[in-house]
Amino acid sequence: MKLTASQIDHLFIFTRQHYVEWYDLQSELVDHLANAIETQWQENPKRSFDEALNVEFKKFGVFGFMDMVEKRQAVLSKKYNSIVWEHFKDFFGIPKIVLTIAMTLLLFSILKVSIYSGWIFMGLYLILTVFSFYKIFKNRKKKQLKAQTKEKIWLFEEIINQYGSIAGIIVLPFNIFNQLIDQTDNFFGNANWVLGLSFFSVVFSILIFIIFKIIPSKAESYLIATYPEYKLEKL
Repeated sequence: MKLTASQIDHLFIFTRQHYVEWYDLQSELVDHLANAIETQWQENPKRSFDEALNVEFKKFGVFGFMDMVEKRQAVLSKKYNSIVWEHFKDFFGIPKIVLTIAMTLLLFSILKVSIYSGWIFMGLYLILTVFSFYKIFKNRKKKQLKAQTKEKIWLFEEIINQYGSIAGIIVLPFNIFNQLIDQTDNFFGNANWVLGLSFFSVVFSILIFIIFKIIPSKAESYLIATYPEYKLEKL
């Protein structure tokens, strides 16, 4: 016995009802459940579809599909981090290392000679923070629109565009350096401290630029490489 089209549709609904909202994971689970149910019917043809489905679902344990979702998230998050790292390394290889050094020395020169060094530093972080939270807000609106139009959601796409987890990373370095500046006598009069702050600020700015601009601009190519069927969805 084979599952009918309506039964396959029911399996997709079933996965969504159990908190699997990503199409790629739904497809993987539906394929697994369909094969398992058909295997059961070979052994017991009289077993109903609902009974066979409940038997298979119980095999996932108390937390249902959550363990599988977490494992897949971990794999794709690791893949995402490796992509960020590859882009980040580009800024420390020829020729971009020249740009990184130039930006560091420029910021160092400004902070070293200006009487408004503290305000310049805070202004830089304010710009980064506003830019980052604007991107976070814009992405959430995009996700809400997708939900309203019932457009398919892909887990790796969400990981690429999910910026909520970086909000703390944006604020934390500012708090640390702000405390360090307050607790250090004549912080901006010390060339080593200022050079370190300049380098960190440039590196942090590069990281923000990679996460919010470079990778999202290349998101479609990364998604097609991860999901060959994604390209068909866009045709």
